[in-house]
Amino acid sequence: MSSSHRIVEVIISENPPKRLDKAIARDVPEEANLSRSRLARLIADGAVTRAGEVMDDPRAKVVEGETFEIHVPEAEESHIGPEDIPLDIVYEDADLIVVNKPAGMVVHPAPGTPNGTLVNALLHHFGGDLSGVGGEKRPGIVHRIDKDTSGLLVVAKSDAAHHGLAKQFEAHSVERHYHAVTHGAPDKADPRLGGIKGTSFEPGNILKITTQLARHKTDRQKQAVLFSGGRHAVTRARMVEVFGDPAQAALIECWLETGRTHQIRVHMAHAGHGLIGDPTYGGRRKLNAKVIGDAAVEAARSFPRQALHAATLGFVHPVTDENLSFDAPMPADMVALIETLRTGARAR
Repeated sequence: MSSSHRIVEVIISENPPKRLDKAIARDVPEEANLSRSRLARLIADGAVTRAGEVMDDPRAKVVEGETFEIHVPEAEESHIGPEDIPLDIVYEDADLIVVNKPAGMVVHPAPGTPNGTLVNALLHHFGGDLSGVGGEKRPGIVHRIDKDTSGLLVVAKSDAAHHGLAKQFEAHSVERHYHAVTHGAPDKADPRLGGIKGTSFEPGNILKITTQLARHKTDRQKQAVLFSGGRHAVTRARMVEVFGDPAQAALIECWLETGRTHQIRVHMAHAGHGLIGDPTYGGRRKLNAKVIGDAAVEAARSFPRQALHAATLGFVHPVTDENLSFDAPMPADMVALIETLRTGARAR
């Protein structure tokens, strides 16, 4: 056992689950900030003992009153390399950081994008000032936004922050509002929307989309709308500004009750209002130059990414319990797109 570690004591309370891993996950002190996945790794690594005996079988039986010790090693250096990449930092303290991610930046290294990511940039920014998450000195990614979506992300700098933020995202209590530019306008007055399964309207002309989402059967890079199986997903959207009469495009505000991969993009496409510039879900729909002008048609056709921006992020600070809320201004490319659409609509 490493000499550089802390010991967490777990006393099994009444009516314990039969398995060691489940019992320890239930009874580990909250302040230890150890997730189920971290505990599973520690058991497998032989870091859990009972009266000096190593307990590395997650299925081992436990009884009420038994005491276990978890030997939690100090965080190791990350295998991901730091890179000097500029960051737009909105807020930072000892436990977390909020950044305004530019479009085009991947959040976490993966096959095909081993570097140039937000995590690489954060590792450089933090330097040695990182207490570690999950046993490794790395930023704690609790949510992501797509490479070509811009906007706000909160990242944990400590186990306590990571644990607390993850619980809020799991409980869907984090406030997340997005701005998007869609083909057409989601309006209660449109009878077509009433015939689309999973769509309804709430007071204030707010479109609510409720479906299941899962990986597409044939294209594993895509998400597909389902009504059985998959993961529950709820998106709400309201129109902020409509361009053209009849509507050719709209600036909308979306907010998430759940946070699934590509959720806004696939939900708006399901409703028949795919995002302008979205290469995956946007479809081949074109704006009508007679209604909105050639410049607006070309601006929408050539927009190089999904027109989606994570504009607002609100949560409870996982360590101080302070209510925090942040806003990020719309990026220049979306501002220019909207102004071109607005100008074209006014000129007709």
